[in-house]
Amino acid sequence: INLLMSLPKAEKWKKYCEAMNDLLIVKTILIGIGATITFDLWAQLLKLFFKIPPSNICVVGRWMLYMPQGIFRHSNIIKAPEKKGECLAGWIAHYMIGISLAAIFFLIMGEKWILNPTVIPALLFGIVTVSAPFFIMQPAFGFGFAASKTPNPMQARLRSLLNHTAFGAGLYLFAFLVNLKL
Repeated sequence: INLLMSLPKAEKWKKYCEAMNDLLIVKTILIGIGATITFDLWAQLLKLFFKIPPSNICVVGRWMLYMPQGIFRHSNIIKAPEKKGECLAGWIAHYMIGISLAAIFFLIMGEKWILNPTVIPALLFGIVTVSAPFFIMQPAFGFGFAASKTPNPMQARLRSLLNHTAFGAGLYLFAFLVNLKL
């Protein structure tokens, strides 16, 4: 504090802004992780109460681990040989994607939303994020657009929609929690 008092006002302001930016980055990471945990817990509830199996995150890792070989699309990724470390890679990618999506949401909504979150924008963003599995991941896995080539496309679509809506709810919940003054 004494150091800050001796600095010129511009330098104090710069240090304050840097500290606030660092805090926003930490909040973004925590909220992204929290929203992804919400996604995962929701998936487990769907499994427990409705017998809807959760997404296989290891398949995401398999997909990622085939990319360095120049293989980005599969006829059916389930039939592709497993890769060593695919489950770990999949879970890391899953959480990094969650953090990245949180960062994108905050760039769209601005710092004001992070400091005073509201539920509707977060839920809508979660719903919009379902476009990633529908139009990128599922086709790349060989599952067709919006899981059209899976044995039960409507169940897969509903699971994706509910999971991503839960992600949006998690954005709101964890933004609220990181702002609590304890």
